[in-house]
Amino acid sequence: MFSFIPFLVGLLALAIPHVSGSPAIIPLARDAPPLPPINVTAGAASAPRFYSGSWYNFPAFNGAAGAGRSFDDLFNLNRNSMRSTGSTENDVNRIKVAIRQSADQTGVDDRVILAIMMQESHGNVGVVTTNSPGGIVTAGLMQCMGCPGYPGQHGLSQNQITAMIRGGTQHFRQNLVNWGNKWSGESYYPALREYNSGSVNPNDLSDGRGATVSYVSDVVQRLQGWVN
Repeated sequence: MFSFIPFLVGLLALAIPHVSGSPAIIPLARDAPPLPPINVTAGAASAPRFYSGSWYNFPAFNGAAGAGRSFDDLFNLNRNSMRSTGSTENDVNRIKVAIRQSADQTGVDDRVILAIMMQESHGNVGVVTTNSPGGIVTAGLMQCMGCPGYPGQHGLSQNQITAMIRGGTQHFRQNLVNWGNKWSGESYYPALREYNSGSVNPNDLSDGRGATVSYVSDVVQRLQGWVN
């Protein structure tokens, strides 16, 4: 006697594509909530070394930015990385202008602004806008809350690029004030931690508190010339 159930199961098995050695793809339920976007740099490679503990466990910052590289030197080291994201040569040149202007206006070290930007977006003026699981929206070159962003767009104007850099720099400036506004790692390094995670364990600046664990360690090494 013919059994309809095994026949139906066989038809279903043929209808579902499957590659040998890999699991069959099972679609999500229609009402399943979307996965929250992750931070742009969450999957980026970490720097060669990993520093942790209090600020004085990290390389010295005394206005010489670690190894003492100049802003122009660091910017040129990162130029190809910025171009590789899709940013045009004009975009990159306008980023340089924007960083210098923001540094002059706020007193924040221009090398630190550059290092934060490279950590956050690699200089991609069309970087995606991210949305944390807590609903915090961060956008633009500095991936800053309340900053403008132009996802997928390149060839931006000076005003558009400057607005992104200025917004992130002003945010970081407030973080510096929160930590004494000293021209040393005592203020700059906890401020970097606060910029990334919103709160700081001063005894361990690599306590990410849900954010990027190696953030301060990576940015400090960008000041020494590390590029990824």
